[in-house]
Amino acid sequence: MVQRAIVIGGGIIGLAVAWELTRRGTAVTVLEKENRWAAHQTGHNSNVVHAGLYYKPGSAKARLSVAGNRSIVDFARANGVRVEVCGKLVVATEEAELPALHVLAERAEANGVPARLIGPAEAHDYEPEVSCVRALRVDSTGIIDFPGVCDALVRLLTERGADLRLGTPALAIRPGRTGGVEVATGGEVVRADALVNCAGLHSDRVARLAGITPRARIVPFRGEYYELRPERRGLVRGLIYPVPDPSLPFLGVHLTRMLDGSVHAGPNAVLALRREGYRWRDISPADLADVARFPGSWRLARRYAYPTGVDEVLRSLSRRRFAASLARLVPAIGPGDIVRHGSGVRAQALLPDGSLVDDFLIETAPHQVHVLNAPSPAATSALEIAKAVADRIPV
Repeated sequence: MVQRAIVIGGGIIGLAVAWELTRRGTAVTVLEKENRWAAHQTGHNSNVVHAGLYYKPGSAKARLSVAGNRSIVDFARANGVRVEVCGKLVVATEEAELPALHVLAERAEANGVPARLIGPAEAHDYEPEVSCVRALRVDSTGIIDFPGVCDALVRLLTERGADLRLGTPALAIRPGRTGGVEVATGGEVVRADALVNCAGLHSDRVARLAGITPRARIVPFRGEYYELRPERRGLVRGLIYPVPDPSLPFLGVHLTRMLDGSVHAGPNAVLALRREGYRWRDISPADLADVARFPGSWRLARRYAYPTGVDEVLRSLSRRRFAASLARLVPAIGPGDIVRHGSGVRAQALLPDGSLVDDFLIETAPHQVHVLNAPSPAATSALEIAKAVADRIPV
């Protein structure tokens, strides 16, 4: 058994991995470069507990999200974290979307997700303002406080004596002189038997620091959110999603009632100009050069730049266009009903041929495990991903 492990990354995946290793008797050091936990993807997502209906049957995403839907809710309830299993509607707003909705229903059944097709009348019982010709009701979808889950994990890890270090970037990684690994942080060198890379937006860079050539490159996509004005929140009772376009990698803008009663709308998907680029003015020449040098970026652009990419950029710049996307789901929503809320950045792994990595991607090397692709539903699946990672640590 590994006696001591270093986990790089203090988001929900890194903290969940640290907790799982601690439960198995491993001493853990967590290195987080920011001065707070859950600073990036975990702290900027929609806080949805996904059911697992979208993913290819048998894939890691399907298996781990269905299991994670249960385990993350149980963890939250056991540790005083706010969570509500409210269900959601996936709505077909026109007849042309019905075949894709039926495929989604079949996928839900194959994945063991509780879901059923319903007509407009029953859909209106859940969401009186929704527009649909048919809908899929998914009962196990929920809303949770993912940063609160991280706070609970930090508390549990502290109680178990874990070494938790904020403001501590990993600057160099090398094999240990007597085995294992060594991580230079600037102030000191941390030694352990094994390394787990959960660095999210920087996971490929950490892998290269460790001497690994990952087969995928992280390309950051920003997702921007609006929210309904307080006086218009009554238009949405729960969660309303569109039928996803199977030819596109993202789910499309949707409406989500949060735990505090606010209603978030989004996200869209545009290329971020910096790995942690939450605004258009957040620009990193080095990060852009990294994207430009990677052949997969240009192949992805040729596939999606027009019209999809152009539409996403225009929607980013125009509140009217954003509101029009929402009005397909709830016709009563207009441009004056929404205000800017914030953004998140998704760490999307991209292959050299321009294809997006569709499943969770975990690679191993002697004394190392690297979580190289963990976008949504990774937060939902965090406790299950942690088990899979712990099982793969080389001894």
